[in-house]
Amino acid sequence: MTLTTVLIILIPAVILFVFLNLLSRELFRKFHEMKRQAEREEVLAESLQLDFTRESKTLKRVEVPEPVARILCVDDEEVILDSFRKILVLDGYSVDTVETGQEALGLIQTHDYDFVFTDLKMPAMSGTEVAKSVKHLRPDIDVVIITGFATVESAVECMKYGAMDYVEKPFTEDELRMFVKHALIRRHDRIEKQLKPRVHVLGTAASDQSAGGEFSVPGGVLVSQGHCWVSLAQDGSAKIGLDDFARKLIGRIDTIELPEVGTRVKAGEQLFGIRQGDRHAHFRAPLSGKVIKVNGDLGKGNGALENLSYGRSWVCVIEGEALDEELPGLKIGKSAVALFQQDIDRFRAFLQQGNDAVVADPASLCIGAIEKLDNARWDSAVKEFFGR
Repeated sequence: MTLTTVLIILIPAVILFVFLNLLSRELFRKFHEMKRQAEREEVLAESLQLDFTRESKTLKRVEVPEPVARILCVDDEEVILDSFRKILVLDGYSVDTVETGQEALGLIQTHDYDFVFTDLKMPAMSGTEVAKSVKHLRPDIDVVIITGFATVESAVECMKYGAMDYVEKPFTEDELRMFVKHALIRRHDRIEKQLKPRVHVLGTAASDQSAGGEFSVPGGVLVSQGHCWVSLAQDGSAKIGLDDFARKLIGRIDTIELPEVGTRVKAGEQLFGIRQGDRHAHFRAPLSGKVIKVNGDLGKGNGALENLSYGRSWVCVIEGEALDEELPGLKIGKSAVALFQQDIDRFRAFLQQGNDAVVADPASLCIGAIEKLDNARWDSAVKEFFGR
């Protein structure tokens, strides 16, 4: 049998196999979706028979397993509330509905919601008042105004008091689904930005201070992949230290292990170390050359770094021997910021892989995040982020 014959037989067989595999996956997906829809319809029907009046007079609640988001809707028109429950529950959302703003404000103080949808025109409490109160009591909740009077003026008024957006009624099922989907994307984007620490370039290397929830890179300072900073002098010598990413994530440093004056190192070789209790981390030389000076104040320990990353917290000075070849491999300005941002994302992924309970907010990520890990994870983090 010739190669051509074999190919003529095999190629259609492979194509058929791939087609059947894709078809089976799509059928399984559709079956799974139909099953979920049936379960949501059953939950919707059963939940509406339950009595929640002891918790709130007009409360109706439908909770689905693993909801896309949790929504509280307040409107004095029962038909609107019925529409929200039917449309959004079948789309995978858990939905609570009440008929007054006062009830809604009571619920947000005892329950967690992602969104509050509130009618603009209600007799006892307007949607604007609900929006103001929700954002005061629970600024983490996104508020959307439901209005039949969608004007520029009313929209601007809503935004002024913290509402994310407004939706005009009457609405179709598809319109509401699409609106909520887009609102959820905006919410996720906002939360992601809030959780992501800011990285910025400072004016000079002497500008040591940056906020706890931020990282900084002084203008003119170069940064290595292993998070050492380099500040060049006119004679070709270079001060070297721990950059803000390393300094903040490591947290407490008990001892700096300084190199010996006169030691020659190649870029990528061990240059200095730090100790944190019985833990030990090595940092690699960003440049090749001879160590001509060390910062003796750091070797004294007892918090000698003063929580600073740059300026007087340099570790040693190297007389560079291959600057033309090695400097292009270091990062400066925007490229240094990009390195920080990339490693912030990588560090978050690292924490999630190990289920480390560290990332509650930007500040907790910055200050001592590695210090809070157990010894094995500490060693892995040091190797992953500072061993380059």
